[in-house]
Amino acid sequence: MKKFAVFVDVQNIYYTNRQAYGRQFNYRKLWQRISEQGEIISATAYATNRGDDNQIKFQDALKHIGFTIKLKPYIQRSDGSAKGDWDVGITIDIMDTAKDVDTVVLLSGDGDFDLLLEKITKDYGVSAEVYGVPALTAKSLIDAASVFHPIESDLLL
Repeated sequence: MKKFAVFVDVQNIYYTNRQAYGRQFNYRKLWQRISEQGEIISATAYATNRGDDNQIKFQDALKHIGFTIKLKPYIQRSDGSAKGDWDVGITIDIMDTAKDVDTVVLLSGDGDFDLLLEKITKDYGVSAEVYGVPALTAKSLIDAASVFHPIESDLLL
């Protein structure tokens, strides 16, 4: 049975789906789809912590599905912009996990992860699958993935 590790860039998935479709991603459907192909040995969702009720309900729903939630504080800058970037944390966790699975599944459209996927496929011989909104996923990330799964209506609420 194939072993999977799933990593979700929550902010990226939330905002790209909202921009492209005006809808939210269906994490339960994703879990079912991957579970049909093998065993999910780890699943981590990376998010910022704003502490509002809707976010807490969302995080509880993810935990109920089977995700581990990792939070960083939401930082509002003086110029009005916000920061809550998990790229390095996701990278470290993928590097630590890739040697123990057959497939790494990344939910993000962020092209910064392209070199990471190239490295783990080459060094560990794993498959690197990416789920992203087609029009908002970096071409370099799509090219670096072993398989690109476009997020479309079948994975939306």
